[in-house]
Amino acid sequence: MEHSPLPIIELAALNGAPDLRRPMLAKLAAAAREVGFFYLTGHGLSDGEQRETLALAERFFALPEQEKLAVQMVNSPHFRGYNRVGAELTRQQPDLREQFDIMNEVQALSSAQIRDPWQRLIGPNQWPTALPEMKTHLLAWQERLSGITLTLLTAFAEVLEQPAGVFDGSIRSAPYQHMKLIHYPGQEAGSSSQGVGAHKDPGYLTLVMQDHHSGLEVETATGWIPVPPLPGALVVNIGELLELASNGYLKATLHRVVSPPPGVSRLSCAFFMAARLDATVPLLTLSPELAAQAQGPESDPANPLFYQVGENVLKGRLRSHPDVAARHYTAAPASANQQPASGQTTNSERRQPQPA
Repeated sequence: MEHSPLPIIELAALNGAPDLRRPMLAKLAAAAREVGFFYLTGHGLSDGEQRETLALAERFFALPEQEKLAVQMVNSPHFRGYNRVGAELTRQQPDLREQFDIMNEVQALSSAQIRDPWQRLIGPNQWPTALPEMKTHLLAWQERLSGITLTLLTAFAEVLEQPAGVFDGSIRSAPYQHMKLIHYPGQEAGSSSQGVGAHKDPGYLTLVMQDHHSGLEVETATGWIPVPPLPGALVVNIGELLELASNGYLKATLHRVVSPPPGVSRLSCAFFMAARLDATVPLLTLSPELAAQAQGPESDPANPLFYQVGENVLKGRLRSHPDVAARHYTAAPASANQQPASGQTTNSERRQPQPA
């Protein structure tokens, strides 16, 4: 039985025998095209391992405020670290959640190596001294989640009737990884309920691990629907880059989180996988049958889409974290931190790749 209006995809079946794989691929294609969201089971992450990660998040958010502020995101030009409740904005409104962000653990580029503002996203994470185990655990967890997204991306290549390695050029060696531990505190009736406002994710794919509290909602043709936790399952959604690559055949969907009621704390872990920051999203050549159903990526003047991956990622980071933008990116170009007028395109939008 389906747990909600969202379909359930079994990852093990996508890796299984043809008689299991074919119907699951068809189900995956329908989920990605019609809703843009689905539950994922059979992914190899045990319930105990998921609980361990959420327990680590709970210990971090329970630290004294000064310990968390020591790794505050505003200290990092790479957008890594802790944000207080209300520090991140969605559609210019504060999100009522606190969170801890990490990405690929790499050395920052020197000023002489930086040619474009998005290259400043590259760099090390911040880690709290009070929880030394966080670094090893979270980096390993991020790698496992990344492996799941790579498997799904291979399945989507088949859904789109593409060669198995069609995305390899954009993810080879170092796909962009971004993971958040998130705490949604309960909110009093009558106050804002924006745990996180309605938005789309900028990458290829997103994986979300929820605790046992509801809050995630997805926009559909008939209105907003809840996505309650399904024990053991991850929630997966399509990002803007996959919508771009498929010329809108696959669907990046608006979603939001409603704050829990007073006295309830909700925890989650979200992982965002994109192409390499230096890559350009491939514009895939679809078969005539699929191309006839591809309506192009949804146009939103308030959220311009860039085929250059680093530019697309930086756009979202600057808009969501104005404190980091003000401290570290005051000289960022218009294409990264300004919205084009309705009906206009930026230079980056015009620089579309040739079909693959």
